[in-house]
Amino acid sequence: MVLSGKWTSSLFLVYMWQWCSPASLWFVSIQDNSRVLSVCFWTSSQGLSHHGSHNVSKTFVTELCTGCSIKVVVYGEFSYEVFGFCLDMGISLISLCIPYVLLAVKSYLFYLCCSRDPGTLTKANHTAQLKVYQYDEKLFQQGVQCSTCQLVKPARSKHCRVCNRCVQRFDHHCVWVNNCIGAQNTRYFLLYLLSVCAMACDIAVLTTDMLLQAVLRTGLLHAHYIDEQGVQQPAGPFFIIQHLFMTFPRIVFMLGFLVFVFFLLAGYSMFHMYLALINQTSNEWFKGKGYNCQHCHPHSGHSCRTSYNPFRGFYHRGILKNLGEIFWPLCPVQKKEN
Repeated sequence: MVLSGKWTSSLFLVYMWQWCSPASLWFVSIQDNSRVLSVCFWTSSQGLSHHGSHNVSKTFVTELCTGCSIKVVVYGEFSYEVFGFCLDMGISLISLCIPYVLLAVKSYLFYLCCSRDPGTLTKANHTAQLKVYQYDEKLFQQGVQCSTCQLVKPARSKHCRVCNRCVQRFDHHCVWVNNCIGAQNTRYFLLYLLSVCAMACDIAVLTTDMLLQAVLRTGLLHAHYIDEQGVQQPAGPFFIIQHLFMTFPRIVFMLGFLVFVFFLLAGYSMFHMYLALINQTSNEWFKGKGYNCQHCHPHSGHSCRTSYNPFRGFYHRGILKNLGEIFWPLCPVQKKEN
């Protein structure tokens, strides 16, 4: 295969203009459709919000519609082009069906994150929840009352200003699921993050495999082109990427987007997995970073025996027990009456 350098540069610019222009309109259409869908969802959700524990925010509805639009575009492109190419190249049907299974699992976990109670403190369960965790007397002091709920705060709980409620083992309020992440739904949130990473990674791997097979079958690794000086040059990585972008522009663009999303969410997921392994919450981690004991001044030479360690929290009980606490939240111990 011998191509002229001028012709390849010209064709690359033409294809860039041809596909970037529709891509810009494509994203505008996604945003417009998201706004239209958000209005519809917002109107219908107002009638349903009275039956839930907190209202549905406009930000959540807009983000939900935008996310749905992006998933439709990614899976539409995967089904329309990548799926057929992979079948022709001998990839098994089971491997190609895994992204759809992950999409169903992710959607179900997303529903659980949105709908399950994170562990709301009420007058009925307040007394029992006071016995679940000990007070470390640093981040959580005994006898502190919530000024809004008028209840004594159990250890590791916090009042969420968005949901207007106190939550057991409060981690953070997630705008993506329009719910707090607490003792009763942290497991769903972790599994949801892992499922999104697995979904993006699986589609990216299948797409990369398809592009590699296309390079090998067309013989691009052994191709040459003629530069401006008329000298024959071997096709390097830039030439191969340029050729793939001109041949499969939407697929290459989708692959870049999936790789970006994967690394972004993988870092966030690793942070939350780290917190789960040491039995900490995001709230405790951020509060612990800025915590300074009044007795443990660096120039005083005094150190408390129970000083707070942000890398290994007060509630650390070992990796297995920490993970067990995430998937099987602690319940107050009830004494048997004789």
